[in-house]
Amino acid sequence: MESLSALMHGFAVSVTPYNLWMAAVGCFIGTIVGILPGLGPSATIAILLPFTFGMNPIPALIMLTCIVYGSKYGGSTTSILLNVPGESASVVTALDGYQMARQGRAGSALGISAIGSFVGGSLGGIALIFICVPLAEFSLKFGPAEYVSLILMAMLTVVFIGGKSIAKSLMSGLIGYALSMVGTDPVQGAPRFVYGQPYLMDGVSFVVVVMGLFGITECLVSVEERMKMETLKVPFRDCFPTFRDIIDSTGAILRGTFIGFWCGVLPGAGSTLSSFLSYGVEKSMSKHPERFGKGAIEGVAGPETANNAACSGEMVPLLSIGIPSSGSNAMLLGGMILCGLRPGPLLFQTNPEFVWTIIANLFIANFILLIMNLPMVPLFAMTLRIPYSLLYPAIFIVCVIGAYSMNSDPTDIGLMFLFGGIGYFLRKLDIPGAPMIIALVLGKMFENAIYQALNLSHGSLMTIVTRPISATLLAMATALTVLFMFKNIRQKRKLLEEEQV
Repeated sequence: MESLSALMHGFAVSVTPYNLWMAAVGCFIGTIVGILPGLGPSATIAILLPFTFGMNPIPALIMLTCIVYGSKYGGSTTSILLNVPGESASVVTALDGYQMARQGRAGSALGISAIGSFVGGSLGGIALIFICVPLAEFSLKFGPAEYVSLILMAMLTVVFIGGKSIAKSLMSGLIGYALSMVGTDPVQGAPRFVYGQPYLMDGVSFVVVVMGLFGITECLVSVEERMKMETLKVPFRDCFPTFRDIIDSTGAILRGTFIGFWCGVLPGAGSTLSSFLSYGVEKSMSKHPERFGKGAIEGVAGPETANNAACSGEMVPLLSIGIPSSGSNAMLLGGMILCGLRPGPLLFQTNPEFVWTIIANLFIANFILLIMNLPMVPLFAMTLRIPYSLLYPAIFIVCVIGAYSMNSDPTDIGLMFLFGGIGYFLRKLDIPGAPMIIALVLGKMFENAIYQALNLSHGSLMTIVTRPISATLLAMATALTVLFMFKNIRQKRKLLEEEQV
């Protein structure tokens, strides 16, 4: 009851006109940031931090947290409509969301994305209210060995989302993992695979690779097939998800909420890992896994819900123990420190008004974003009526601007074109690009975790299987793999039987 009383006080502070205005501004900026590839919430918060100097800490932090929330909503828009993920957690959304758009179901995909994000964020906020401090204590039990197992579990989604051929999927994943090795060695600090190019010292940019493999490749394919492609006509009645779509997505939304919140609680896991895991779980549990990658609405609902539920989960370690779970949360931590606040166990005693106002604002931000985004679904869906002779040059320009805006370096644009050409040939060879992206994102995380685990265990890999939490995660990963393989074998047998008949 004490928590509920404090939450009500937090709502009373959040609904003041000025704080509501700051929340609306943050949600709007965050949505735009999510839609535009390359910018990202971390860079946006870094740009806006100087404007918060001298402001009251509560409205300043309300705006910054709403930017993070809004970016998760906006990131799905370009993924679904243009096959250009706005941020890393939206990569998986593009796999089925874009196919739904190509089938004239963009409204259903956008609508279920908004609804799933709202449900995931709201349920995650409820969980945050009651189990914030206990969960923070549990998250401290996760060491490097546990992260090795968790990332291995996520890497298995390479098999889940790889498409028809496991061999081609693994090939793509290995290429991505090799790309993650480019840069500076985390132990020795020496450059590797940079070939004398200072530009590669920081590694291959994820955003550049994504825009090349998805955006530029799509433009190249459209040029080749320009005579075959017709502009989609999306009737207004198809601009919202049907009742059947909502029923089909209910299980995925609930599972995505659970996966996303728990991944958010773990420092370093975050929304990107949660969206990959959610997609893999949905495909492994589906009675028709062959639909995934071809427009399965569960492939949109699960990852998008997990994406937003992770935002609520990420507030647990940030507020309770002062550990950020992502780059954007690290910027929020910096903003709190600049405002004179010290996140950690004592924050709930020294600044309870601030803590509960921020938690209450998570619910308000979800409502603002739902009201802001859901009515816009028909407008977004209508963009598919634009002739491809105009749409794809626009995608091309967005990708170029996004690549250049990161570092103001033309080399990023050249590298994006390179990966666009690679993506084109991969498409022709029917090699999926998503496993490459997943391995690129998780490769550095896996390498750091395995180095730390080996250092703590004096070089023994047995620490991964002897620690209870780590062993449990490995068992879950093995079970998911066996389940998927069993379904794959059963599906092939069914096809053979149908051919024989």
